[in-house]
Amino acid sequence: MSLISKTRSRGYGIAALALAALGAAGCNKDKLLEVTVPSILNIEDYSTPDGAEPLRVGVIARFNTAFDGSGDSFITMTGNMSDEMLTSDTFDGRLTINARRSAELNSEMSGIYNNVQRTRAFATMALGILAQSAPEPASNRGQIYAYLGYSELMLGEGWCPGVPFSSEDGVTTTYGDPLTTQQIFEKAVAHFDTAITLAGTTTAVRYFAEIGKGRALLSLGRYADAAAAVADVPQSFKVVASHSSNSTSNGMWSAITNGQTRYRLASGEGTNGLKYLDTLSSDPRIAWARSGRIGFSSQFLNQPDQKKYGRYDDGIVANGIEAKLMIIEAQLQNAANDQAVFDALNALRASGPPVVPAMAAGTKPATHDGMVDLFFKERAFWLWLTGHRLGDMRRLVRNYGRPVESVYPTGALGIPYMMTTIPISGEFGPSTAVSIPFQERNNPKFSGCLDGV
Repeated sequence: MSLISKTRSRGYGIAALALAALGAAGCNKDKLLEVTVPSILNIEDYSTPDGAEPLRVGVIARFNTAFDGSGDSFITMTGNMSDEMLTSDTFDGRLTINARRSAELNSEMSGIYNNVQRTRAFATMALGILAQSAPEPASNRGQIYAYLGYSELMLGEGWCPGVPFSSEDGVTTTYGDPLTTQQIFEKAVAHFDTAITLAGTTTAVRYFAEIGKGRALLSLGRYADAAAAVADVPQSFKVVASHSSNSTSNGMWSAITNGQTRYRLASGEGTNGLKYLDTLSSDPRIAWARSGRIGFSSQFLNQPDQKKYGRYDDGIVANGIEAKLMIIEAQLQNAANDQAVFDALNALRASGPPVVPAMAAGTKPATHDGMVDLFFKERAFWLWLTGHRLGDMRRLVRNYGRPVESVYPTGALGIPYMMTTIPISGEFGPSTAVSIPFQERNNPKFSGCLDGV
């Protein structure tokens, strides 16, 4: 019997029992209206030690959905605006992001924004509830603070300056002020600090929060502090967004590999894009294969398959390799360390995983600017399809002083050898981040993106 059949049979049984009860109740029918619905829980139901676990799991589930839980996610959105992927779709909402022509009215992207904001808001609400019951272990609250910090990281890296942090208590909406990019990352650092304190000796939570703190500090240009924050994180450490046949498919598999996908891998996009796919079989960090698939738009032929993630593989949220890259980037701030940076990048290649062939000594850049380019290429390859690339591009402009058009895809749209025609014509636009959705105009304090990258 199918699941639907079973559900219907059970439903009919419940209906029959209800009718029998109605007959037995006679004149006492009003008692039938006094029903307890156990699937609907109030805030006070969670304000106990037993209520802590569903709150914690709920925060993680919301984060996973926002991060890479579907065909549209933080990873696809940021990869589409950067140089990791492009859209093989027919919907303007995705095409305009790839074209760097972001606008407030974009239904495809507003759903991603909503998911990230819901993660942030739910984590904040959960922490408020748990502060009353203070359940043990405290590391569980530390983990929620860490996920709160990561949701703030996503808002700071993915969307233009001016994101407001509003809140609700079930009755009243408290509208938040638009925040600068710096203010968002400063909030994230504070929440990661709290997570680290609450983590205590629970190293899995502490390392997770330390990597998040380091990531926020990089965006703030505090490189030595970022390196110090992650100094004790083992290279083997990893935090994942879980996927399984009982929950959701891996978002990258759904978006790039499964049938006529709405996204495709990019390589050499818009003059400045890194040539990720020139590395077939030569760089194990960029795992891909050729295919004969077409995209959601039939104009896109021979969609390349990413092989980093299978259908139910877990997505990579943070790992020890990212921590090592933070330490190397702190060295990069002094041109006198260029040789040490080159050697450290080769040491990371040798230790992996995956193990990557070393760069020959003669390939070391002759200038410090060239070393910065090499470092960010290495970082892009190590963190490919993990939602870091757009944030790194913004840092190159904001912190390293690079001109926007020397960092982002620019010039004529598309990659002609990848398709027969280009679905959207012209040249790349000026956007450096995704626009905050129009729905935020309901907030009387919000009037659009603030200036800055």
